[in-house]
Amino acid sequence: MPEPNEVEATRQLADDHYYAALDCMAEGHPEQAVEEFRKSLAADSNFTDALHGLSRALQDLNRLDEAIEVSRRISELDPDDVLAHTSLSILFQKKGLIPEAEAEAAKARVLGWKQQLRTPRDSQ
Repeated sequence: MPEPNEVEATRQLADDHYYAALDCMAEGHPEQAVEEFRKSLAADSNFTDALHGLSRALQDLNRLDEAIEVSRRISELDPDDVLAHTSLSILFQKKGLIPEAEAEAAKARVLGWKQQLRTPRDSQ
């Protein structure tokens, strides 16, 4: 089992590469962002924010099959991740896979509704 300091250092490395990737995206350099997101994920393979970013960068580069693989990974890690299913819907639509796109959009809607039902209402 890794020491707490090792875990913290690994998490910091993942965060550093994640934020570098976001900077690359903001500067219009999705290819460099892909590299940084992958470095982030090398430090923490379950970092879903980095996976979301990687999927988006790949989509921007029109590398749709790779983006689909990444978004599927997110939905495996967190089946209730609405954005993963929304991303899959968009990616499938871009590939012309309309039935698959509609199925993922439906999953995203249902998950969104479930999340709304779990959210406590204001007591006013």
